[in-house]
Amino acid sequence: MDAAQRFDLNTTVHQAQIASQKLAQLPHQDRSQLLRSLAQTLQDRQDDLLEANTMDLEVSRELGVPAIVLNWLKLAPERLQTLSLMLERLAVAADPLATVMLPQSAFIVAPGYAQSTPRGVIALIYEAFPDLGLLLAGMCWKTGNALLLKGGVETQHSNQVGIELLHTVLAQGDLPPTCVQFIACDDLQSASGHRNLTIADLVARELPIDFVIPYGRPSLVQQVVQQSTLPTLKPVMGNCYLFWSDSGSMEVARTMIINSHQGAPDAVNAIEKVLLTPNIKQSRLTLLWSSLKEKGFELRGDATLAAEFPELILATKEEWQQPYLQKIIAFRVVDDLADALNWINRHSSHHADCLVTDSYQDSQQFVQGVHSAQVFINTSPQFARQSSGPGGSLALGMSPVNSFAPGVISLATLITTKQIIQTA
Repeated sequence: MDAAQRFDLNTTVHQAQIASQKLAQLPHQDRSQLLRSLAQTLQDRQDDLLEANTMDLEVSRELGVPAIVLNWLKLAPERLQTLSLMLERLAVAADPLATVMLPQSAFIVAPGYAQSTPRGVIALIYEAFPDLGLLLAGMCWKTGNALLLKGGVETQHSNQVGIELLHTVLAQGDLPPTCVQFIACDDLQSASGHRNLTIADLVARELPIDFVIPYGRPSLVQQVVQQSTLPTLKPVMGNCYLFWSDSGSMEVARTMIINSHQGAPDAVNAIEKVLLTPNIKQSRLTLLWSSLKEKGFELRGDATLAAEFPELILATKEEWQQPYLQKIIAFRVVDDLADALNWINRHSSHHADCLVTDSYQDSQQFVQGVHSAQVFINTSPQFARQSSGPGGSLALGMSPVNSFAPGVISLATLITTKQIIQTA
């Protein structure tokens, strides 16, 4: 990378850092007004965004982009309406920077308190999902953070309109466009003729970026995680496990599996692997399989099950720790609950694992033993970015238990605390 490009990147990030300080000092009512304006601007320019998205879809189909990415890429009026509702909900939510807590540390002897504060500069590296950058921009404005967006070549037209919308709203609020900046795709040539920045150019250097969020297929997420020298949050999709205990209801298991695959457009918490003991009656098992096949699921099994039931496709060794991100369910026989916990803790994505049981003792053993950010007992793990009902949270995705911010990626993920110590 030549000196001009290096200077441009440094300038971009440092401008974001300065903008984040201005956002952090903005009164809550002004930050909320930005979200209302964005929701309105999104409605006003919906046709422009849909037209740009149609162009992206046409180009992506010609390039042979996989069907799952096309599904993530495709916008619709209903999807944009949901985004507008999310932004309006963000606008009326309580100020996440207003939280003040007393210090908990025994080492702090002087009077003081802990104050919620923005993290600073967030970077989102993503493929498809043209609405995701708009949602995260709203979340960052609510929490006083600046945002760097790096989308894929498949969303170049949609992202161009999206950044125009964001800058229009910032101008209305008398804020600099550096509050949200877009970094061009790797595959495109910049106006100056230089190649555009790669993922490594952005994340494998010492820059004042507080953390990076990669979002897309596992290959993209893993690439960012491996190359990054910056703090990186690792969202994960799929490869969630369900242990169907001997006492568990077949109907509950069936409902949990089907519901978990109904996230739109990305079924983040999809149950893709089911563990069961040899004690499960064959009649209950075949009834479940029949119901799943009617819903369009492909069924796979371990060597034991595949040998006994020829209709099952044999699952390979690698599949047990990889997401399908399709309507595929693999079944495996384990000895008991302890064996199931050992298997899940070795092979799941560690963000949402499930249990079906009528035993309180089993549920407690599962909760204590499973190494997962979220645990679901007899209820669907279905993921929705806009959770319904009073107090429902707005979420970007899910991260595993070993992440620096495990569980739901929400407003709380975008803030931290600082200790203020003072004497009279």
